[in-house]
Amino acid sequence: MLAFSPVHDAVGAAGTVLAHLTTLLEPIAGGAATAVAIVLFTVAVRLAISPLTVAQVRGERRRAALAPQVRDLQRRYADDPARLQTELFALYRSAGANPVAGCLPVLLQAPFLLVTYRLFSTAEGGTGLLDERLAGVPLGHHLGDGLAGAAGPLFAVLLAALVALAWWSSRRMRRAAAATAAASATAAATGSAATAGSAATAGSAATAGSAGGASTEGSAAAVVGRLLPLLPYTTVLVALVLPLAAVLYLVTTTAWSALEQAVLRRPQGDPAVVGIDRR
Repeated sequence: MLAFSPVHDAVGAAGTVLAHLTTLLEPIAGGAATAVAIVLFTVAVRLAISPLTVAQVRGERRRAALAPQVRDLQRRYADDPARLQTELFALYRSAGANPVAGCLPVLLQAPFLLVTYRLFSTAEGGTGLLDERLAGVPLGHHLGDGLAGAAGPLFAVLLAALVALAWWSSRRMRRAAAATAAASATAAATGSAATAGSAATAGSAATAGSAGGASTEGSAAAVVGRLLPLLPYTTVLVALVLPLAAVLYLVTTTAWSALEQAVLRRPQGDPAVVGIDRR
């Protein structure tokens, strides 16, 4: 347990902040003060780490802009992996992009989200959070504890919200995957037409190997494209085993993520997106 003491301390500090926020909200929200505090606290945490999300999206846009040049280098140096890596590194460096940097914002967000999740799903904060109530239902109540009274309608509304958010996110993922697949097919067709003469000169064996590699890569991308749109629905499954406080957190953070996706991943011609890319 000693190894997790920093997380425990962070959860305790977050619990103290949440308790003070609840006290401030009691004159306004009454018995729902703790639930409102959970929503506002979650929004505050997500707002605090939003610059990391912006950095992640900016990096994705830079790498997407380089995709045609990357594919060209992959075709040109398909038989020379060492040269390919050198050329790719030079390309990313000249464009100010880093293929690994996109993981950094996600990794930096993880501790914040872990602390928030632990605060709302366990009694670790020491503030009695899960003993508070919303519409007469304890915030520590699970679906497995029964749906009597207000518990049934309350969980139904929250789960319906999660399903709606998951459907919206899944639809956006499918559209993005379809657009990416169309762009890749166009680029592949253009590359094939441009290299048809050299391929005939080099011999059919090299052409067959290249086609086989492209086919394998395309199949793998198709599988990933079918699986990714299903990921948003995992939040609904997770909510089935979490206490009410954590379900409130899930709904809030998922709604915030959907809002970020709508704002940050709009078409690049949008003035707001252009402003993000320039920062």
